[in-house]
Amino acid sequence: MQVDTRPSRSFEPTAARTRTSPTGQIAHEAHLAHSALLERRFLEVRPGVWCLVGNGLSNQTFVDAPDGIIAIDTGESVEEMTAALAELRAVTDRPIAAVMYTHFHYVAGTTAATTERAGHEVPVYGHARIAGNRSRTATEIAPAYSRGLVEQFAISLPVDGPDGLVNVGLGRFFRDPAHAPFTPGFVPPSITFDAPCTLTVAGMEIEVMPAPSDADDSVTFWFPTLGVAVNNLVWPTLFNVFAIRGEEYRDPRILLTGLDHLLSLGADHLVGAHGPPISGAAEIEQRVRRMRDAIQYLWDQTVRHTNRGLTGPELAHAVRLPDHCDDDHLTGEFYGVTEHHVRQIRSGLFGFFDGDESQLFPLPPADRAARLIAGFGGADRVRLEARTAIDGDDLRWALELSSWLVRADGATADDRGLMATALRTVAQRTSAANIRSWCLTRALGLDGVIDMSRLRTHRLQRAQVSADPIASVHVLRVLLDPDAAASLDIRLAWQFTGGGRTGLHLRNSIACPTDGADVDATITCDVSTWVSIVCGSAPMSAAIESGTVQIDGDANAVRGALACFELAGLRS
Repeated sequence: MQVDTRPSRSFEPTAARTRTSPTGQIAHEAHLAHSALLERRFLEVRPGVWCLVGNGLSNQTFVDAPDGIIAIDTGESVEEMTAALAELRAVTDRPIAAVMYTHFHYVAGTTAATTERAGHEVPVYGHARIAGNRSRTATEIAPAYSRGLVEQFAISLPVDGPDGLVNVGLGRFFRDPAHAPFTPGFVPPSITFDAPCTLTVAGMEIEVMPAPSDADDSVTFWFPTLGVAVNNLVWPTLFNVFAIRGEEYRDPRILLTGLDHLLSLGADHLVGAHGPPISGAAEIEQRVRRMRDAIQYLWDQTVRHTNRGLTGPELAHAVRLPDHCDDDHLTGEFYGVTEHHVRQIRSGLFGFFDGDESQLFPLPPADRAARLIAGFGGADRVRLEARTAIDGDDLRWALELSSWLVRADGATADDRGLMATALRTVAQRTSAANIRSWCLTRALGLDGVIDMSRLRTHRLQRAQVSADPIASVHVLRVLLDPDAAASLDIRLAWQFTGGGRTGLHLRNSIACPTDGADVDATITCDVSTWVSIVCGSAPMSAAIESGTVQIDGDANAVRGALACFELAGLRS
């Protein structure tokens, strides 16, 4: 295998480019400098088009249309959008006539816009999958998804000091602390689309093109009379083919289609979901085309080397972006890193197994760690080698060695400290915000400063269950203990007073969603009672005894079936 011998851009081989900021953060000089790009600014892109950068992770954009203002994306909370509207009101008092979403990520502040003018209905436009995508991330996969957000977006990092937040690559922070308590205000789209179309919104013609990027519901809005394209394709950093928090595969070939369409528009102004706008047709053509070609480069070279038989870790060292990509933040590694992107491309094409014989049937991690430690001559020998690797800037090896110690039985505080030191050193040497945030969050967890255990437990949220109690019943299938349910074959129905009917069939160690017909037993209660049970404030047994939950059927069988779910309210 031919390996690129130039230093990896993932992190520096030495501390030569590590700096300390005026507020004490220790980080790569390029990561610190990237913050200037993300500073809070309310920009006039052209007459009648404004973009607020730096208000949170995403931008809020406003377009002055014949019938009023079109607001595009609403941020992560009502407070965030309220702050954006305050900026808008400094330049115009025209009313909000419509809200549009580029994708499902930044749509939680909408009620601030839709209720600004009392008594006036404001239409909300967005892709048909937006509401479903929000539900998916907040229900079945909620613990893992939330844990990934905390790790990738520095949510638990301190404000300043050595481990303090610098920026999160796409914005200054996930949520501006000044906007707390972060009131949710999502409004589902009232007008949806899932194919190319032309809309007239607030008296203005807008061409809509689906353009999947980091979400399959992303779209590009083209305002032909203004020469403005609002998109979720061009970021203030190299596009994240792989999100370290964990996400569905983002196929670069699909992204390229969206970028080619964006380039074909000949726009005078590009306004992104993140980062500062880009103006000037020639500059857009030159910079965005180079960004587009960098994405193709990653895909092409990954496939080239995969065809030669390289495994995922080998690809990570064989594919590196050309040096000219360092000249522009659009292609710079200020968010994720190339070596992760190429491994994700290979996995997205061919699955997790990359041909490495040792990974066909790997040992359980704890067993493997114990055997490696023994083969090395014992834990003390591994600790010595790990410390030597850290001192010698051999950080990849230090992470490997310390991981054995942490995963093996009998790991000590010193072992966890070794891994924390290795992670913290990587964090201080990377320009990529995702890597720094992830490494520091893990390091603080190993130090005992951050407790992530709450994000390894499925906790249903009251507002979520109240809004859709039927969906909350179906979520139970990913909370089933299969061993406890191995002998069960029982059909259960839930009848919610004023909230509909649904069911689960527990069989073959699964809980299969049903419509609640043809059942062995029915559980009847109002929605508020169910909320209290599944959200942990009232046990099922007490609700049955008090009569707020009624069982039509064998109550003991129902209790036994519900006890198979890993939810405290159902087991007690």
